[in-house]
Amino acid sequence: MELSEFDFPFDASLVAAQPVIPRDQARLLVLGRADGGMRHLRVADLPTVLRRGDLLVVNDTKVIPARVIGRKQPGGGKAELVFVREAEMDVWDVLIKGSCRVGQVIKLDQHAHVEVIERGSPCKVRVHSRVSVRDLLHDIGTMPLPPYIRREPVVADQEWYQTMFASEEGAVAAPTASLHFTPGLVERLTAQGIGLARITLHVGLATFRPVTVQRIEDHEMGAEVCIVPDETVARVQATQRGGGRVVAVGTTTVRALESAAKEGAIRSFQGATDLFITPGYRFRVVDALMTNFHVPRTTLLMLVAALAGLERLKAAYQAAIKERYRFYSYGDAMLIL
Repeated sequence: MELSEFDFPFDASLVAAQPVIPRDQARLLVLGRADGGMRHLRVADLPTVLRRGDLLVVNDTKVIPARVIGRKQPGGGKAELVFVREAEMDVWDVLIKGSCRVGQVIKLDQHAHVEVIERGSPCKVRVHSRVSVRDLLHDIGTMPLPPYIRREPVVADQEWYQTMFASEEGAVAAPTASLHFTPGLVERLTAQGIGLARITLHVGLATFRPVTVQRIEDHEMGAEVCIVPDETVARVQATQRGGGRVVAVGTTTVRALESAAKEGAIRSFQGATDLFITPGYRFRVVDALMTNFHVPRTTLLMLVAALAGLERLKAAYQAAIKERYRFYSYGDAMLIL
């Protein structure tokens, strides 16, 4: 398929700069796969849309406060860094906004600095710090908000950009579909007989790597760390035996579950996944998907099109734009059944 097929006209004023509070009051476009019908609801209505015996699967990754403002040495010019992952002891892959050179020293605080040892996207830097990088980031870092949220992070983002399920630290972006859940909503879903299970996929650069090739099949997805535990496998298998639906909350959850079923039946999985799901993919585990609205020409949009059908998805996006849904990370959601 051609990259241009995943484009659509868009009004940038629809990009949400902050979430709806309470979170479950975000709007929810429900898309029926069989008939293409659409309903305009709220996330709080999920217990009336899902059925007893369905299983929601969420991503419990936790976002690191990975964004740091440093000063280039000498000169003191501003440098914005996002720490992506530890490549080896004291060496990190880091996104650096603006120009840098090998040997460039960037001061982070009074007792910590980095030295660029390899340029690229990301760059590799050697970290010199009295404390661990994780401790340093928790001390001086802020949430790495996506660049389309055109404002500086604020204190509230520490809560806003973290899901209620977040427990396994390691992501540089939130699994945003789960941002809509509240303890009260989960309680009502449980009372309705709808199950909840967890996977972990640490959202990294692979999820957001731009697609620059014309044929989407030529895109290299990149790998991200993924864990599908035995308990979740058992819950999925019980749901399938009982005739319930496996409802993935977010595209990262889809990739984790489907990676665990590459050989056919789902089994526990721990390792790196570079699974790239595009239209024509045969889903082995996922029956339904709750997801936010995505940027055009991205692998996330391609994955959603694989489940919904490209033309049906485009129609849903046109309806969402017409109805002034809020888009992207802090925006509204859709549920594809």
